[in-house]
Amino acid sequence: MAKGFTDEDDALLAELGVEIETKKVAARTPQEERIIAGFEEIQRFVDQNGLIPDHGEDKDIFERLYATRLERLRELGECRDLLLDMDHQGLLASGKPVIDADLEDLDDDALLAELGIAEEAPSISDLKHVRSTSEKKAAEDIAGREKCEDFDTFKPLFEQIQKELNSGVRETRKFELKAEIELGRFFIVGGQKAYVAEMGDIELTDHGRTDARLRVIFDNGTQSKMLMRSLQRALNADGDAGRRITEPNAGPLFSDETAEDDEASGSIYVLRSRSDHPLVAANRELVHKIGVTSNDVEKRIAGAHLQPTFLMAKVDVVETYRLYNINRAKLENLLHRIFAPAQLDIEILDRFGRPMRPKEWFMVPLFVIEEAIERIKDGSVAQYVYNPKNATLELINSTS
Repeated sequence: MAKGFTDEDDALLAELGVEIETKKVAARTPQEERIIAGFEEIQRFVDQNGLIPDHGEDKDIFERLYATRLERLRELGECRDLLLDMDHQGLLASGKPVIDADLEDLDDDALLAELGIAEEAPSISDLKHVRSTSEKKAAEDIAGREKCEDFDTFKPLFEQIQKELNSGVRETRKFELKAEIELGRFFIVGGQKAYVAEMGDIELTDHGRTDARLRVIFDNGTQSKMLMRSLQRALNADGDAGRRITEPNAGPLFSDETAEDDEASGSIYVLRSRSDHPLVAANRELVHKIGVTSNDVEKRIAGAHLQPTFLMAKVDVVETYRLYNINRAKLENLLHRIFAPAQLDIEILDRFGRPMRPKEWFMVPLFVIEEAIERIKDGSVAQYVYNPKNATLELINSTS
């Protein structure tokens, strides 16, 4: 790749028939490769989190280690010279070092190991002044991470998981048991989503405990071939932040049949108004109120003719969908975001004569609402928005 150009730039220039004169780069020494790899880990952290790693008691051990590593890279001139051309984020810009109190007394060998410079880097477990055993173990696990060469295969999975979390199809629950660690499961550990992509045979340890070798993919493009007990330890060390991402459970979401451990969350309701307001009367088959309630829908609409939110008129229930294990507020916000382009702009006087503008009414045909519900079931709803010109749901990236 030509100096100063990205892979995409080179490919574009090649398509245009522009030849680029490239200079041969001398082979890197193992020490230089380790420095570059360590810096790339910091860059991935910045890309993933949108911030430069920092120190502090409230930061996890991974961010604190990256922060210490970055400070040392800034101080060592040979490292700055090596990394300057790849520092597109400006991370090496000089600044006053603010060294983590728990890491500032690391000896030279440990600091070099943190930079990836030591010829035979000592185990992270040999680091001094790390605050606790659990943090020491967590650092050990993170140190075993490496670049996931086939991350493009897993990236769509993480994107879909986030959409399903946003839509309420999945949720997170506190990690409790090692038995929850299974092939294909997703977790949140150290603030990152983790996917168990591979799992070896279950074996008994010398202490009679079960364990297995895992291949765990993280959403920042790294991976670790850690033991099941190591993942368990990292999740437990996170406290309440160590989470298991549940499996999608669309079945009972819109069904009358529920499992014993399902927790009722409420209902989605779709209403039509009997209001004689000219705008409503002229579009009665299109004007719908879409809401989510924890109460019985019939109780929710009792006295509708006295409430501005119901247009000061009686309403008809068009459809309801029972919810289980769903965050009602998030789901309602999501539905309203999807249909925001068709929100009804209407002013209603309440019973005291005060003007009110209800927000949950939309001019959208019922079949499109039903399609949105189906997309909630399959987890794809977060990708769509309503196009009122075509009366269709369209992918967000394809709308103009």
